[in-house]
Amino acid sequence: MTNITCEKAQKLAEAALAKGQEMGLKPLCVCVLDSRASLRFCINQDGTSIDRHRIAHGKANAALSLGMGSRAIGNRAETQAYFVDAVGRMTGGDFIPVPGGVLIKDQAGEVIGAVGISGDTSDNDELACVAGIEAIGMLADTGA
Repeated sequence: MTNITCEKAQKLAEAALAKGQEMGLKPLCVCVLDSRASLRFCINQDGTSIDRHRIAHGKANAALSLGMGSRAIGNRAETQAYFVDAVGRMTGGDFIPVPGGVLIKDQAGEVIGAVGISGDTSDNDELACVAGIEAIGMLADTGA
């Protein structure tokens, strides 16, 4: 399995932030993990609130933990609340089951990482994730 490179992770984050500025979003934090959930790149825009990096990391980690975008995990939480809660506890709380955690797939459909964004509404965070992923020529899996 290949992983997202540091260079691609940075370009993804820059494109996601540009999308956020274009949309007039609140300050964002972008956190990019590789397929092993190892941190590749993280950036907070000026003005982000405290712990946004932890929320962004938790969204990306949730996507990798269950192999689906965090939107799908949020939907699953409504029908399997005990399971989603148990996974959150198992990961030490590094698991945020709301939109804004998106799997990054290569052109063959293999997961090479995940991006989590936090700062605006979860739906807007997710839109910025997708823009960043598409800007580097990869496929986004939001779980929708």
